[in-house]
Amino acid sequence: MNLTSYFMEATYLVASILFILALKGMSHPETARRGMFMAEAGMFAAIVGTLVGTHIVTWVWIISGLALGSIIGAWMAIWVPMTAMPQRTALSHAFGAFAAALVGIGEFVVHASDMGVITRGALGFEVMLGALTTTGSLIAAGKLQGIIHGKPIQFRGQNILNLAIFLAMVVCFVFFWTHPGAQSVFYSMLGIAFVFGIMLVIPIGSADMPVVMSLLNSYAGLASAATGFVLGNNVLIIAGTLDGFSGLILSILMCKAMNRSITNVLFGGFGAVTAVASSNADGVMREISIDDAAMQLAFANRVVFVPGYGLATAQAQHAVRELAELLESRGVSVKYAIHPVAGRMPGHMNVLLAEANVPYSSLYEMEQINPEFPSTDVAVVIGANDVVNPDARDNPQSLIAGMPILEVDHAKSVIVLKRGQGRGFSGLENPLFFKPCTSMLYGDAKASLSHLAQAVQHV
Repeated sequence: MNLTSYFMEATYLVASILFILALKGMSHPETARRGMFMAEAGMFAAIVGTLVGTHIVTWVWIISGLALGSIIGAWMAIWVPMTAMPQRTALSHAFGAFAAALVGIGEFVVHASDMGVITRGALGFEVMLGALTTTGSLIAAGKLQGIIHGKPIQFRGQNILNLAIFLAMVVCFVFFWTHPGAQSVFYSMLGIAFVFGIMLVIPIGSADMPVVMSLLNSYAGLASAATGFVLGNNVLIIAGTLDGFSGLILSILMCKAMNRSITNVLFGGFGAVTAVASSNADGVMREISIDDAAMQLAFANRVVFVPGYGLATAQAQHAVRELAELLESRGVSVKYAIHPVAGRMPGHMNVLLAEANVPYSSLYEMEQINPEFPSTDVAVVIGANDVVNPDARDNPQSLIAGMPILEVDHAKSVIVLKRGQGRGFSGLENPLFFKPCTSMLYGDAKASLSHLAQAVQHV
């Protein structure tokens, strides 16, 4: 090995250590920012090591790619709002997976005839997983952005068709693995994988997007690991494996938080029907005025804010912090209840509240806050629906039966901030909205919270 090779291996070792430390750092909100910096440093080290230790035929494409990627990345980081983080993350998954697929296609064109069996299998796995993750992530981004309808797109015999597409893709993969010169089979596998990615995600509703995001993250990571095997690149293998299995573990944890299996998410079509007959919702929603709501908050001893996707769409994270600080200045104890699948991706609410400089010590996970609701004077639900739906606990016939929820209905009083009387992404009616302890404050969440803050000041 020459000096440049030693340098490359050393930077790969440093990058791998930084990736592991980054993953550990991102396991807690207080260390997540440091974890992200470590991940960035690790990626920078890996890029520098690769450029120094690899023979570059021409720097034109390398520099062009770095410049274009940096411009796109900077634009997404600076101008894409925090409320659009889920779809931005889905696009990142699509870009990473497509890059892996392109590398695999390039390796097939150049080296297919002289590849070993293991390398050829990794190549097929890389291209297949990269292609289906690309289109699946694009569909997920479209659903989250509202370009594609958020409800499941289903039709009769869909699971059978999906199974047939999957089997056709696997057959092409096995045939390519055993017959390296079969170009038509390779490209057929590629095309089928693109189609399968679309078919895999369209039957899944927006309510299950947190799990889908985690799964797509896992697929993209495994595609990158396979790319590492094809290229003989150790840091890609390590980084891809970390990404792939952390995403899989997170998917399992998300499913546990929703009391659903991964197969149920992929094939159950959650949100496909409204199931009004199986809901315990009955009665009339009782509206409350800004002044009455402000009076309840101002004279409360304990207040718990429950953020949901409505907080994100209204960009109300700063408004809720300002109201919370105003209440705390009056001696009110304020806490934030965080459900693990609130929002449209894991940690969505944590990220939004962190952007508004809400102290980490004020954020409480579901297991911590649920025992405190009976002693809570006012629970303020901001745009959350399924994660506070008591049907999950009380109605075995509900589509979300068994899903752990934030038990806000045990609070002495509940104020729900909603734009209107709609049912949200899942299509399920929420009996909480009809309970005697619940009052509805209609309107844009950001405006409502600002008006509440002004009203509290005059109480």
